[in-house]
Amino acid sequence: MKIRIGYELVFDCPKPTPMILTLKVHSTRVTDLIFSDPIVADPLVTVDTFFDSYGNQSARIVAPKGILRLSTDAVINDSGLPDAVNPQARQTPVEQLPDDTLQFLLGSRYCETDLLGDTAWQLFSNNVTGWSRAQAICDYVHHHIAFGYHDARNTRTAWEVFQEKKGVCRDFAHLAIAFCRCMNIPARYCTGYLGDMGIPPPYGEMDFAAWFEVYLDGKWYIFDPRNNMPRIGRILIARGRDAADVAISTAFGPNTLKSFKVHTDESDESCSSSTTRISIS
Repeated sequence: MKIRIGYELVFDCPKPTPMILTLKVHSTRVTDLIFSDPIVADPLVTVDTFFDSYGNQSARIVAPKGILRLSTDAVINDSGLPDAVNPQARQTPVEQLPDDTLQFLLGSRYCETDLLGDTAWQLFSNNVTGWSRAQAICDYVHHHIAFGYHDARNTRTAWEVFQEKKGVCRDFAHLAIAFCRCMNIPARYCTGYLGDMGIPPPYGEMDFAAWFEVYLDGKWYIFDPRNNMPRIGRILIARGRDAADVAISTAFGPNTLKSFKVHTDESDESCSSSTTRISIS
């Protein structure tokens, strides 16, 4: 299947402001692009791209004083297959984990393993290890948190999510990641596009989505505690320890995000005629 993806972000800066942007499709999906996803700036600015320490495609700009509009409109090939499910996947003992997975066992900015460790062992120590334990964590988080866009707060941590029992998809992911790490399962945060393909209406607001991946039996698997079911059309943008590593924009100065639109839907391959759902959040 072909999926049309894109965004439009409008910033207002009182003075020239350096920014780091993480908006491009992940390097592992670049070869699937039919129409590329350049960061288009209005007014024109220099966009310098680079790869961060997690292998994500990032960019540097200096936003001018006043209004800056950033956008893209791309089409990508996708298998149309749902997220892989492997209930037989086993948990790898810590001493046998590859070196590059170890950082995803540690606490991070939004995932306080030190505060949640005792709770995690009380809740999940009786579950079979491996896939069953990771799924039990997702089941718990899915039912523990009430989803609501009005409850979004970019400073909320996993510990606060656990206490407040509300949030958005990034909060679901942070709490599940923290619990997995507490149970010695490497877990990393993911962000990207996730449309409504394959699910019945009513459809929610369109936004960038958050999910996570766990390392089991020598492979990384997708888990999504917000939706808690295999989905199709998931397009990765970036991975990291948590949302702090993959922010869509990091500004080094005052700025206001005036408008935020995201679109992702099945495409007829023509960027000029494909029908798209676009929402402002």
